[in-house]
Amino acid sequence: MQKFVNRKTELETLEKQYNAEGSSLVIVYGRRRVGKTALLTEFLKSHNDSLYFLATEESEIQNLNYFKAQVAEFTNNELLRSATVDWYTVFKTLVSYRTETKKVIVFDEFQYIGQSNSAFPSILQKIWDTMLKDANIMLILCGSLVSLMKSQTLDYGSPLYGRRTAQIKLKQIPFQHYHEFYEGKSDNELLPFYAVTGGVPKYIETFQGYDDIYLAIRENILNAQSFLYEEPYFLLQKEVSEIGSYFSLIKAIAMGNHKLSDIAGNLGVKQTSLTKYLKVLMDLDLIEREVPVTESAPEKSKSGLYRITDNFIAFWFKFVYPYRAYLEKGEKEYVLSQIKKGFVQNFASFVYEDVCREKMWELSVAGTWNFRLDKVGRYWGAKTGEVDIVAQDSVGKNLIVGECKYSTTPKGLSILHDLQTKSSVLQQLTGATCVHYIIFNLSGFTQGLLDEAKKNNLVLLYDCI
Repeated sequence: MQKFVNRKTELETLEKQYNAEGSSLVIVYGRRRVGKTALLTEFLKSHNDSLYFLATEESEIQNLNYFKAQVAEFTNNELLRSATVDWYTVFKTLVSYRTETKKVIVFDEFQYIGQSNSAFPSILQKIWDTMLKDANIMLILCGSLVSLMKSQTLDYGSPLYGRRTAQIKLKQIPFQHYHEFYEGKSDNELLPFYAVTGGVPKYIETFQGYDDIYLAIRENILNAQSFLYEEPYFLLQKEVSEIGSYFSLIKAIAMGNHKLSDIAGNLGVKQTSLTKYLKVLMDLDLIEREVPVTESAPEKSKSGLYRITDNFIAFWFKFVYPYRAYLEKGEKEYVLSQIKKGFVQNFASFVYEDVCREKMWELSVAGTWNFRLDKVGRYWGAKTGEVDIVAQDSVGKNLIVGECKYSTTPKGLSILHDLQTKSSVLQQLTGATCVHYIIFNLSGFTQGLLDEAKKNNLVLLYDCI
């Protein structure tokens, strides 16, 4: 039950929809392996008058027959089991069946039926409008193919548009909850596991029981018999066509090409030819376009950089995909040696920065400062170079400038002095009147820096996340 501790918000949303007066239509979607079915299973445990239906990639008529059989069993209607009926008749039987509490109907992998028959969302829309919306029923449509779920249920052109009463986009589990899965491990020990598994429940469970991250990688990712060995193929093959083009683009970003011009140069194509591919990957939450947090018009910024947002995808394309030829020949040890060379400084350290930026929101909510943050990000520019953390309180004109060091040694006053130098440029950009400083380092700080933080209430130090 551990994984549901941090799905509290989603469970509360489902319960609120269940307890609402009248019918409710909830859309639940998100990438594969993120725990959608597990969430719904947990929700249904407390609601006995429920029917869970898992759609398949078979024809619409096959799915109708499977659904009819489940409804016949749920309603104890033997006549329905042998009858030749349509969707409307099956739902009418289900609605007419009396229960003590509100009925919950779950369509898992909903998009497969719409994929088989593009008219199915229209059929369901008619069923909802003429029957379900006044029947005190909770209908949950759940799916893993994000692009199809959006087009079939959420987009303006969908027949179901405007009928949903709630939607849940299930995302990966944040680092702050990893202690619940790996009991007894420190932040230092947990960070590498998060860097690889990226908050996906299925991956987290696969890596449980390991103390050595490299052993876990060897046995669960570099092993051709493991499901993670070809996981990105599985994730993308049903979302996109031209999978090779998308793989090449993601690999280019994973190899350190973040500017549009650099990505295009790496691939040997024009920048304009990448637009549609980048948009699809952003819609799938696999990459994002990041701009300096100080930008007032992010969409118009010429400083945008593209980065992979999914830790496992980033790891796989950086350390597995380029070495597939070696792995196919059974040279796991060689590939593992290459991973060990670059994992900490060239990969995990950047994940650590992301975790620290997320921590800033937690600290703000906890009242660490006497103001609340409204922007958290990073900054890069010719005058300052990169600044790991730039957080703003635009109302009170407060600014926090920070550094994240994923280091094996304590850090000293030089880091603070460097931040103080950079802060003058950032003050001019943001119009801030007061500057605070924060430094993260899992290996702690020198006595000189600790002493400075004690006497300067504008400086905060964190050796944990």
